Amino acid sequence: MSRRAGHDGEAVGDVVDEQAWPRRRVTLADVAERAGVSPALVSIVMREAPGASPSSRERILAVAKQLGYRPDVRARSLASLKAHVIGILFGQAGRFHLELIDGLYAAAEERGWDLVLSALTASRDEQRALASLNDFRFDALIMLGPPVAEPLLAGRVPLVVMGWHVDHPDVDVVRTSDEHGLASAVDHLVGLGHRRIAHLQGGTGLVAISRRDAYLKAMRSHGLDDEVRVVVCDGEDQLDGQLAARRLLDENADLPTGIVAFNDDIAAAAMSVLAQQGIDVPGDVSVIGFDDSVIARSPGIDLTTVQQIPQEMAHLAVDRIIARTSGAEVPDRELVLEPDLRIRSTTGPVAGRRRSRD
Repeated sequence: MSRRAGHDGEAVGDVVDEQAWPRRRVTLADVAERAGVSPALVSIVMREAPGASPSSRERILAVAKQLGYRPDVRARSLASLKAHVIGILFGQAGRFHLELIDGLYAAAEERGWDLVLSALTASRDEQRALASLNDFRFDALIMLGPPVAEPLLAGRVPLVVMGWHVDHPDVDVVRTSDEHGLASAVDHLVGLGHRRIAHLQGGTGLVAISRRDAYLKAMRSHGLDDEVRVVVCDGEDQLDGQLAARRLLDENADLPTGIVAFNDDIAAAAMSVLAQQGIDVPGDVSVIGFDDSVIARSPGIDLTTVQQIPQEMAHLAVDRIIARTSGAEVPDRELVLEPDLRIRSTTGPVAGRRRSRD
């Protein structure tokens, strides 16, 4: 590593020495040649297998570090008799999926497994994303998206979906109970005196439909059928939430005193739109999200929300994958967690007066 000097002679940043950064991937053969041993002996050392003397092991590891050698994950998974690589399929579903991915990395690393990720985008569907993963010869799959009723690889590889229900008998499920979560949100608002409670629905996917139905059931359980109000967002991010909140305000109806949003991103976006219109949260409108993501816990938001615990869900998913690949007995195909409601500053008693739109 060298330092580059600025106009005044002071160092302005680190510059990578071209000789210290290999132009191609360093192989076992490169390490063997530099260390003066056979590639087979290098392989033994890298696999931490018996057969190398302490002095040889120390010399080979020093050379490998000097050359910047990194094991080939694909080659290692192909050569091993046990599974090592989990494919992760994920989409554009807000901050919570990023926290899930972080949890999956930690859970896999603890168990000595590797992850390979493939993203879903507007132009990259499930089939194309899986084709990319297949280049790594993954042994099992965890899906954070797309939330489909029957994944393409159902029954072909050990597969866990996270966040929604799948009927296929060969697909394992790790999810949070939408019914329990939305019921706790509506119960909380009703307990504060709210009756006019709206729901901002995050698109038309399976998870969005599940949470909408849970909201409807919770409202009906309190005899609030006539107060039901659903505004469908185009998607699940903050821009979608802003547009939906604007549609809610533009409707020729009284402003709700409570809003339960599909997720924290949509809830935070709705709060921003309400603030722009001079509508106080929670003085005029109480707002509840879903996920308890980083945005919900930030001081500027401090959002009441249904808590999902990504680290716990990630560990359950990885453990289920390992159980399936090892042939262990699995009693329950679906693991459903009952979430808690994290009460913060965006909910409060219903105001003594109602604001309406002119």
